[in-house]
Amino acid sequence: MRLRRAALDTLIGVLIAAGSLISLVLFLTTSYFIILCLIGIGFLTLPYLTTAVRRVCDLNRRAAARCGVPVERPYRPEPEEVERDIVGWTRRCKWILADPATWRDLLWLLLNSAVGLLLGFAPAALLYYAGEGLVLACGLWRPLAADGVGRWYAFITVDSGSDALAAALAALLVLTGWLLLSPWLLKGHAYFVRFLLGPTERARLASRVRHLAETRSGALDIQAAELRRIERDLHDGAQARLVSLGLELGAVDRKLDQDTEEARRLLRQARESSVQALRELRDLVRGIHPPVLAERGLADAVRALGLASPLPVTVVADLPGDPPDPVASAVYFSVSELLTNALKHAEPRHVDVVLGYADGVLHGRVTDDGRGGAAISAGSGLEGIRRRLASFDGVLEIDSPPGGPTVMRMELPCALSSPRTSSC
Repeated sequence: MRLRRAALDTLIGVLIAAGSLISLVLFLTTSYFIILCLIGIGFLTLPYLTTAVRRVCDLNRRAAARCGVPVERPYRPEPEEVERDIVGWTRRCKWILADPATWRDLLWLLLNSAVGLLLGFAPAALLYYAGEGLVLACGLWRPLAADGVGRWYAFITVDSGSDALAAALAALLVLTGWLLLSPWLLKGHAYFVRFLLGPTERARLASRVRHLAETRSGALDIQAAELRRIERDLHDGAQARLVSLGLELGAVDRKLDQDTEEARRLLRQARESSVQALRELRDLVRGIHPPVLAERGLADAVRALGLASPLPVTVVADLPGDPPDPVASAVYFSVSELLTNALKHAEPRHVDVVLGYADGVLHGRVTDDGRGGAAISAGSGLEGIRRRLASFDGVLEIDSPPGGPTVMRMELPCALSSPRTSSC
């Protein structure tokens, strides 16, 4: 296992060392055209060069994440609705030049031409030197010694069998160093990447502010949509039923002395209307905050969704407590909508719902074996779920290749209270 890890680290290190040469070329080219921006010529190529630079930086961020050092992208969001003309092109260039991450990328390109070459090539150099010592000890020293020329290896002149044995031991020490040091050399490069290519505290704070502004806007939109839905349901449902009930009672009052049988028929009809109005009011309340969620908690509420679905649904919920009511409501309605979407679009044979909690994060996963191809797009139900979860700093991840299966993952940071009495 360690040998395979060291070999993979060596390969990645060679790629990093090769990338350091690309870094130097990109630094010189980009710097040259940024200088040409002073006379306007550089604006023609700056966006293309910036795209190449950021791709190289993203590859190094990915390599750093593989070493256990995650690095976030620090770039400011691209301006929306940029005109496809010289004015829009100039705006894009100004956005690039005004982003501090652009200049940090350039500094990283310059320094990585030395740091990346040194740290990336070091594992391969250790492996080569260990192999050289082993090959020398296995017999290569003999023709060299026959010519009267000894070969130096790790401060040892190899011209006899005893010297060859000492060289072999030194090579084994170098090989051991290769096995042990390769991951740390790459991790050192990963920390160098995070130092320059990760977001600064100011950039992280600005990103946080943008995220809060977006989620606040999304929460307000969701709240406004919920209020419109409640108003529509009241107007078209319970309110209409109650108005009809009032008219029927008025008709009963007029018929009471003239036609007793007709009055009784109208009373029965009015009673049915009142029952229907009560049922619609209960449905409306259930759509705001389901009683089962308030009485039994999130786990049992999701189990009830599985039982009520026409699809075969398996629910596994392992929650040591209850999340706050707003979070529980968001997860409940998200799972409900995901089950509805699967029924309408995926045509699955089976759906699995898993809820769990670890490290202060509520995890949810909805998996179906349907046709796949689900994606978040503007105005879609999945986008609505994403925005609902984002109001609580939650995320929705989708893995839905064509042909399935589709896996929807939800994560919401929250604290749990004491558990309710569960039915299972």
